[in-house]
Amino acid sequence: MHLRYSYRLYPTVGQRAALTRTFGCARVVHNDALAVRKAARKAGLPYPRATEVQKHVITAAKKTAERGWLASVAVDPLIQSLRDLDTAYRNFFDSVSGKRAGRPVGLPRFKSRKDGRQSLRFTRNGFRIQGNGKLNLAKIGDVRVKWSRDLPADPSSVTIVLDAAGRYHASFVVDVEPDPLPEAGAEVGIDLGLVTYAVLSDGSVIDNPRFLRKAERRLKAAQREASRKAKGSKNRAKARRKVAKAHAKVADTRRDWAHKQTTRIVRENQAVYLEDLNVRGLARGRLAKSVHDAGWAAFRRLLEEKAVRYGRTVGIVHRAFPSSQVCSECGYRDGPKPLAVREWTCGACGVLHDRDLNAARNILAAGQADRLNAPGGPVSPGVAIPRRARPDERGTRLGGRRSTEIRAAGARGIPAPEGREDVKGSTCRG
Repeated sequence: MHLRYSYRLYPTVGQRAALTRTFGCARVVHNDALAVRKAARKAGLPYPRATEVQKHVITAAKKTAERGWLASVAVDPLIQSLRDLDTAYRNFFDSVSGKRAGRPVGLPRFKSRKDGRQSLRFTRNGFRIQGNGKLNLAKIGDVRVKWSRDLPADPSSVTIVLDAAGRYHASFVVDVEPDPLPEAGAEVGIDLGLVTYAVLSDGSVIDNPRFLRKAERRLKAAQREASRKAKGSKNRAKARRKVAKAHAKVADTRRDWAHKQTTRIVRENQAVYLEDLNVRGLARGRLAKSVHDAGWAAFRRLLEEKAVRYGRTVGIVHRAFPSSQVCSECGYRDGPKPLAVREWTCGACGVLHDRDLNAARNILAAGQADRLNAPGGPVSPGVAIPRRARPDERGTRLGGRRSTEIRAAGARGIPAPEGREDVKGSTCRG
């Protein structure tokens, strides 16, 4: 599996100038190649091959007076810029044809020198880690690196990134083998929220740190100061960089906190179950700032990545599952409730529930049901010919039924008794 290890770079003044020149050349090559492909499409010509485009925008361009300065930088980042453009086109075509899942991908766009983030990539032939710990980049020199940890293997490529705050980073790609942890007996369901960041089915609570909210006063002051500077002036550039540094500090703090929380959860539990939240939709509502500050998508992504590396399981419960409406004790569905209701009493068994803890327990039960009773698999051990599960029995896909007595199979993580008739004669088998 491929992993990225990022380190801070501290180039000298001359090396910064060389990096700036390389950033610009890679950007120009990308834009020239994109213009060639757009012109070919407009003229009705076949899609230009990568080798033809490379000869036109790099090899032949170096011999012209207009693009002769391309020879002053290493050729490796220029070639990688063209490969990134090919990847962008491939993603677009796969998205249009349906081969690529997820959100639609648009056509590649021209890059601007005013972009807050600049990057370029070197392959094995373009960089080398020196014995003194410095990173040697072709036609740039030995750059000082802050090695916060050792690389687990020899890197196959390195990406040099200049962020909006003016910081340089080296992102190495290394190929490592999975490192499974000793098997843990616990499994946990997690209910993500805004009042408290996460409530786990075992009763533990993770408070919402609200990093952006806590830094708002400092951010507002920096943005107010930047808005008063004349456009295009050096003072405005300094003020803009100050705003970027304040935002970078918030993002770095949030990322570090998320890494620590997800590592702890993955180490302590063999399986983790989450609800498939519509983060994109929630981020467009009245709670948008709080949703962005929480970073639920990054939290889920880190859990999934670390589960693959350490031999754990992450299950996603369908967003239509009524985790806040079902009693985790008896399975009675009590109906929807406003967000202001944080506690409620079950109308069937009379148990007082904390809204988030009850949802986490239901997510755990539903995730275990999805994992153990996968569609098409054996319903119970020893069945020679498995019966394919009906849509209304597939874990959290409730099939649109509106009965108020739908039970969560295996509520509180305890499988239902074998052969019990729960809903209109359908047999619940755990």
